[in-house]
Amino acid sequence: MTGYEGLFRLDGRRAVVIGAGSGIGREAALALAAQGAEVVCADRDVAAARETAGRFGGTARLLDVLDGDAVRQAAADEPADVLVFTAATNVRKRLLDYTAEEFGRVVDLNLRASFDVVRAFGAAMVARGRGSIIGFASIRAAVTEPGQGVYSATKAGLVQLLRTAAAEFGPHGVRVNAIAPGVVETPLTRQIKDDPAWYGAYAAKSALGRWARAEEMAGAVVYLASDAASFVTGSVLYVDGGWTAVDGRFDPPN
Repeated sequence: MTGYEGLFRLDGRRAVVIGAGSGIGREAALALAAQGAEVVCADRDVAAARETAGRFGGTARLLDVLDGDAVRQAAADEPADVLVFTAATNVRKRLLDYTAEEFGRVVDLNLRASFDVVRAFGAAMVARGRGSIIGFASIRAAVTEPGQGVYSATKAGLVQLLRTAAAEFGPHGVRVNAIAPGVVETPLTRQIKDDPAWYGAYAAKSALGRWARAEEMAGAVVYLASDAASFVTGSVLYVDGGWTAVDGRFDPPN
């Protein structure tokens, strides 16, 4: 029987982190490297990717996931045992105020690009008979609010895309899972973080009463990448401070 000392270790494995230039992607790359993985930091901001890679002696790569040919080339150049992708965008508007251009922009990055990434890197993993794909969804895949409709739809779509990939890739030894954060202090959420009323309202919604830090997603990434999750696939791991478990903040009288 194998001991548990190295259950979360990733020595000898190659991880590609798309979106490693900042936020959750950067912390994921740092955490994977700390567990022994060889990490390739990919981002459309290659200078930011180099900054991340420089912290642990990794490599950086320019990658715009909206360029399908570039995604396929990256998958060919960087055979990965672990793939993490975090790239996403949001336009916070009510449905009746949305433009077709805004709709296309959100869907293109959050869903179509994810489709290209999963297929390109997944095909190589299937061919080798091993791998772990970790995509970042959101609590918005399950719960929404006014102004989040298109983003929520793309994240729900991403969850089902990843579940389907888990079903199709599983017989070939490839695991596919989603992480669903709540509100995290990242560049994507700066618009609402900078509004004190919104910041406080979002903090109060979770059971822990605060926003998450980007580094608090790193443990979930390492877990799903490692042998600790060897029988975990097709799952959505909520790292949301209890947001989706709590329905309101009313304290009943004694």
